This record gives sequence, structure tokens and C-alpha cells, in this order.
Amino acid sequence: MKLLLTSGGVKNPSIHKALVDMLGKPIAECNALCIPTAEWGHPWCTPNSAWNFISGNSPAPMTDLGWKSVGLLELTALPTMNKDRWVSWVREADVLLVDGGDAGYLCHWMRESGLVDLLPSLTETVWVGVSAGSMVMTPRIGDQFVSWRPSGGGDDRTLGIVDFSIFPHLDYPGFSENTMAYAEKWAAEIGVPGYAMDDESAIKVVDGNVEVISEGKWKLFTP
Repeated sequence: MKLLLTSGGVKNPSIHKALVDMLGKPIAECNALCIPTAEWGHPWCTPNSAWNFISGNSPAPMTDLGWKSVGLLELTALPTMNKDRWVSWVREADVLLVDGGDAGYLCHWMRESGLVDLLPSLTETVWVGVSAGSMVMTPRIGDQFVSWRPSGGGDDRTLGIVDFSIFPHLDYPGFSENTMAYAEKWAAEIGVPGYAMDDESAIKVVDGNVEVISEGKWKLFTP
């Protein structure tokens, strides 16, 4: 799977170009599935914010880029369905557009639904995450980004598909704890390489090669 891990969506021409390069064809020829599941785990998210993401009215450009088609994949519903039914939907998609919210909640439902088991076989599919939709691919998110825990308890560990962590929304207006000073404290505790990045930045991962795409501000912290 090819990963485009954004903080704030496809916000600028550099991130847009990276996405088209990863797809290998124009966006207008690509079929997308959007995944809003992470929204349900975060106290700031609402039915309205989920609808804005799905309908292309979110401040994070994702579903409104001119796709050939956009469908909805709700992970919490998949365990109630025959797997043979929904797996074909995922395999036929060129790109998965994964919204933000709570990365731990998204991680839980990726495992419960069986989607995580399918990922290794999706070699040409592009995963475009925004915020938690990107953070879920990392080993840890940091305790300050945990707002949901399963009933049996849990920690800040996520899927670990990449070997670095992400501190998103750097210097975002109104987010008082998303400063570089807080990012430095986060990095000191996370125990793995960590990228702090603003909403004009993204990380491209293809065949294990990691590249920062940015028209904004970012910094790599190493343990």
C-alpha cells in the first residue's frame, strides 16, 4: 500500500502532485472510498463534521478533489456483513480517503473489521489520511492524542505500519497545545522518530521510502 499521510488533507499543489504521482493516473479516472470512522471516537467530532467530510465541505480537502466516484466505507458496520461482500469494494478502489478524529478508535475498528488484514495485499492502493487517519499508521500517537479507550483499557499504540510517529496540526490557530514546544515534549516521550508538521505538510511513503512534502512547517525529531 502507498501512503500519503497528511495533517490537513490535500491542501496545496505540492501535496496534490504527490497524490497524482502515487495514483499513476488523473484523479478524474480514480474511484475513491471515504472512511469517516475515526470521527465517532473523538469528543470534538459531530454528525455534522462527519457529513462535511463525506460531502466535501471539510476544511481538509479529500473527497472534493474531482474523483471519478466516491463511496462510503463505515468500518463499524463491516463486522455485521459477509466479508466477501465488502472486500471487493476495497479491492476495486484506487484510493482510501481516511478522515481524522481519534486514531485509537480508528485502529480498533480497522482490526475489528478485518481491514487491517487486507492492507498488505493492496499494493497499488493509495491510503490518504488526514490527522488521525494518518496517525493510525504509526507505532504510537502519544497520550495527549488519546481521547478514546476500549472498555478493557488501552494505551496509545496504533498499527505500526510505518516506524515513525506524527504530531499533526502544528501551530494550528486555536490549538494551544499544538506548538513546537509541545511537539518537543511529545517527541521526548514517544520513543521513535517523530514528525511534527502543519496542515500544509504531508509524508509520502512508497516501498518503504519516506519523503516529506511541504509548503509549510515541519520538523523531524529522533530519539
